[in-house]
Amino acid sequence: MTYLNFVRENIKNLVSYRAARESAQEHSQVLLDANELPFNTGYNRYPLTVNRRLKEAASRRWSLGSVEYLEDIQSDNVFISNGSDEAIDLLIRVFCEPGINNIASVSPTYGMYKVLSAINNVEYRELKLSEDFDFSSNDLLEICDSNTSLIFICSPNNPTGNLFNKEQIIKLAQNFRGVVVVDEAYIDFSGDPGLIPQIINFSNLVVLRTMSKSRGMAGIRLGFAYARKEIVDILERVKYPYNVNSMSQDLALKSLNESFCYEVDIIINERERLARSLLKIPSVLRVFRSDTNFLLVKFRDSKAIFEKLQKNSIIVRDRGKEQGCSNCLRITVGKPQENNLLLSVLSNETIPEINCVSTIVRVTNETGISLKLFKSDTLNPQIFTGIGFFDHMLNLLSFHSGLAAEIDVKGDLYIDAHHTIEDVAIVYGEALKKHISKLKGFNRYGFVLPMDESIAEVVLDICRRGYLKWDVKLSAEKMGEFPAEMLEHFFYSLAINAGIALHIRAEGKNNHHIAECIFKSVGRALRIAFSNDIDVYEVPSTKGVL
Repeated sequence: MTYLNFVRENIKNLVSYRAARESAQEHSQVLLDANELPFNTGYNRYPLTVNRRLKEAASRRWSLGSVEYLEDIQSDNVFISNGSDEAIDLLIRVFCEPGINNIASVSPTYGMYKVLSAINNVEYRELKLSEDFDFSSNDLLEICDSNTSLIFICSPNNPTGNLFNKEQIIKLAQNFRGVVVVDEAYIDFSGDPGLIPQIINFSNLVVLRTMSKSRGMAGIRLGFAYARKEIVDILERVKYPYNVNSMSQDLALKSLNESFCYEVDIIINERERLARSLLKIPSVLRVFRSDTNFLLVKFRDSKAIFEKLQKNSIIVRDRGKEQGCSNCLRITVGKPQENNLLLSVLSNETIPEINCVSTIVRVTNETGISLKLFKSDTLNPQIFTGIGFFDHMLNLLSFHSGLAAEIDVKGDLYIDAHHTIEDVAIVYGEALKKHISKLKGFNRYGFVLPMDESIAEVVLDICRRGYLKWDVKLSAEKMGEFPAEMLEHFFYSLAINAGIALHIRAEGKNNHHIAECIFKSVGRALRIAFSNDIDVYEVPSTKGVL
């Protein structure tokens, strides 16, 4: 293992700091070792210095589309870092003697390799990628010398977006005396399983993964380095004792225990749609192939396009100064509605006025929900709860109410649908209440809606006192993955948190139709109730507009 020769002498002789809690046993009850406040605040104790459960979860599975067990990968092959950047910095500090060793990589690529090399006073060498943003292992090895201790490869690459040839990377590991670090931050958008299994075959290979991209957890700053135990042990000795906080560890463990992230498929489909649509725009010269959640786009005048987008509150990344990226912007693939807005601006179309009336973010142990309501009949609802039938019903409610909803939910569906449905109702109700508080006047109203053999009657009163009267019978236990018993609970939680009195009566033979009638009717009743235009709706109320 010649790569170990590059470990700095002071690191080899390092006596690492031993955190107080390392001496505690799992059954220890009285913790008087770390000078913490003994009163429980939820976070009064220091986080685990080495989270074995998280390491085991990261070693067992990673694939987002299905559970993928990584054969022969053990928890000892996993290092937990404060984002991938910490792992990159530690690898440089371990394997590079400042002023002596150097690092090799390609250009353009992720900028932190070069920045962290400069911070650590380590020479950084770059191989220019070809016109199609590719490289050969032989060319990269030619810029290395006897003092080159690290090679960094970002695959799929940032900002170019392409997945590099796996055989070329393996040749690097076979022929390089130092350590080859492969940064796979975007691998889940490529359809490729990546190189983690190869660390068994190559002792000098390190593979980086992150919770920031496909897992949608950039805010927790947590990443992983997969490597032979010898490298992981060195990184554990050099890191700060409590490098990752308790909340980040808990959230990462919860995410890794979920076997599927449907959002990745949405982003991949949107990436391909966006690429095709961009090619039809006259100001676009080229859209480079992407295996990531972003597109590198070459424009006739990227500066003018950048400023135009900025004026329309759309922020993209200018990569025009990068090697081979003249007049290029890097565009992250957003939600369908966001991508449509981008395309409208680039196509010089008239942009409809968007009025956001409510924004609510709620995070609990069971769910994380972001909900926005827009007063618009032109925006399409964008709803992702992970429950197909529920998404469909919420789309109907949103469309018919005239308040376009944008709802993102990450819930504990691996247990059941209860918390997701309940918490969406709570947040939706809070958003409606927030909207009501801004209204200068509004109606009270009801609505009757037939659908095939079913019919629903809804009477709604914005009285600021939550109440639900429910007269609905369903014959099935489930509608798709939606438990039928949760239908009443949804509207109860919605009414209580919105501060409205809601009377719902419905009947029919088809449960789907009954539910659809109810959601549409509630939406129409809300649309009328939130209006203060009596002439349009002819409100049958002695009090008229409140």
